[in-house]
Amino acid sequence: MSGVLIAGEAVGRAVPLVAGALGVSGIAVATLPSRLAMRAELRKRWRTWAIAAPVFLGALFLGAGGAFALATALGVTAVGEYVRMAGLPRAEHAVLVVAAVVLPALAWLVPDAVDLRAVDLRVVALLLVAAALPALLAGDHERGFTRSARTVFALLWIPLPLSGLVLLEDTAVAVGLAVALGDVGAWCGGTALGRRGALARPLSPLSPSKTWAGVLGAAGATALVLAAVGAFTPLLWAAVLTGCVLGDLLESMVKREAGVKDAGSWLPGFGGLLDRIDSLLLALLLAMVVTA
Repeated sequence: MSGVLIAGEAVGRAVPLVAGALGVSGIAVATLPSRLAMRAELRKRWRTWAIAAPVFLGALFLGAGGAFALATALGVTAVGEYVRMAGLPRAEHAVLVVAAVVLPALAWLVPDAVDLRAVDLRVVALLLVAAALPALLAGDHERGFTRSARTVFALLWIPLPLSGLVLLEDTAVAVGLAVALGDVGAWCGGTALGRRGALARPLSPLSPSKTWAGVLGAAGATALVLAAVGAFTPLLWAAVLTGCVLGDLLESMVKREAGVKDAGSWLPGFGGLLDRIDSLLLALLLAMVVTA
């Protein structure tokens, strides 16, 4: 019951900020001139946000059980997209789906028995064995190492961070909201300051549109959001900002090697689920580290 109360208080602090952001952005998107090339895309994104925000906050409002359901749904969907990009066989897909359910369940049901927020050799050993077992049993000497390495990466990138939605309680609300508005801040910063000069330099060839101006915008937005919901600490801010900046580049690296533009095509305005939660995944993982 205490977890529900804690999460409920955090959601209560977040709701006015989310409602205000959706209201202001909705008016802005509705009044965009028809000649603007990105108008249709921005409207799609706003509609997706208008649905996703209540789902996210509603699930976390229910406490650990709701967070588990949200983490599992996100994890199963995301690993499906990853498996398609990475070209992994069904056996590895099954391992990742099981992990997407089991890791959040452990965080919910036995958080004191299995420490997912710090270095727990039991977790490391189980993840390594689970990732390598399908290729070992199949005797795959041609692609076994590649399959295992890509599976380990997925375990660390998707199911493990999503368990943070359960473990972090009220902090998960703050991280999710800060990442969402941090992405908006990055876009605004890049648009306003990233046209010329030093701030216009791209962070990485993996995503030339991501500039240092965007980092500046994300830094300001994430700091303001964390402060507004009463969760600001320098370490948590650094974790969220790093997730906002590097999470998208991490997914871009995966997509570039896979030769795809988006992880999927079903989420209006974004592509796939991984295209939407890439920054959140890294931010949650780092938030678990700095709050352990």
